[in-house]
Amino acid sequence: MPERRMLLDTAGLYFRAFYGVPDTMRAPNGMPVNAVRGLLDMIARLASEFKPTEIVACWDDDWRPQWRVDLIPTYKSHRVAQAAPTDADPSIEDVPDLLTPQVAVIREVLGALGIPVIGAAHHEADDVLGSLASNAVMPVDVVTGDRDLFQLIDDSREVRVIYTGRGMSRLEILTDAALETKYGVAPTQYADFAAMRGDASDGLPGVAGVGEKTAVALLSRYGNLDSIVAAAADPASDMAASARAKVRAAADYLTVAPAVVNVVRTLAMPEFDARIRASTPAQAAELDRLCATWGLESSMHRARTALATRAG
Repeated sequence: MPERRMLLDTAGLYFRAFYGVPDTMRAPNGMPVNAVRGLLDMIARLASEFKPTEIVACWDDDWRPQWRVDLIPTYKSHRVAQAAPTDADPSIEDVPDLLTPQVAVIREVLGALGIPVIGAAHHEADDVLGSLASNAVMPVDVVTGDRDLFQLIDDSREVRVIYTGRGMSRLEILTDAALETKYGVAPTQYADFAAMRGDASDGLPGVAGVGEKTAVALLSRYGNLDSIVAAAADPASDMAASARAKVRAAADYLTVAPAVVNVVRTLAMPEFDARIRASTPAQAAELDRLCATWGLESSMHRARTALATRAG
């Protein structure tokens, strides 16, 4: 069986499940389990279609690291939970009330399925994904709806992204060529492209007046962000006056943006075994218990069946 590691952008997937599955899906105690069941169905679909031999659930131990906020204070600021307009704890993410209690159940279910949950102190799941993908010794599928992770695509190392942004019924498999067709940039240029374009969903302002087309044009001409900034500062360069003015006006932002947008690829990861295996009797009993406690019946059955077919 050819080895292939699947890395899940777990929070992105369970948020998608929460909003995509009706909250009328309830446990016997009345608690909604739509995110839990939706995530299980996603795992079943992904395991069946892409045939991984390993699955890792990457986790946000710190969804908004202070070191990124220190560089760009607006980073994810709109997602901070606010009890009142002037009373906010910047470490607490604004999570729907009906989702919050499901997160602990999700961790428990993943553990019972034998899927390791891996996070890193002071770092986001993106950085865990980046470190695991960049240092893997086998082909890797990164499952995410976050475009920032397109920077991890690398045909030479058989790292591709399974993009969920259009929904599970319209998954996109992104390779070097697919990304260049979609955006006009190479994976190695994507972080620079994202920094210039900006991203309101992450609180990244981007370069005022520079949208995707201009960012692509600049990267096509100059190669990378450092060269673009250097050309803007050089009176003798051939950069158009309008682009030069925009890049120079954003100089302070462009100095710090790469450190925020680029995922960390050098985290020391704990030892883990992500190989898909047949459940032991003890694991099977625990899965049965969770299934009964949380009313996961059909979704749990689909996930267990899909994983069983991949067990080595």
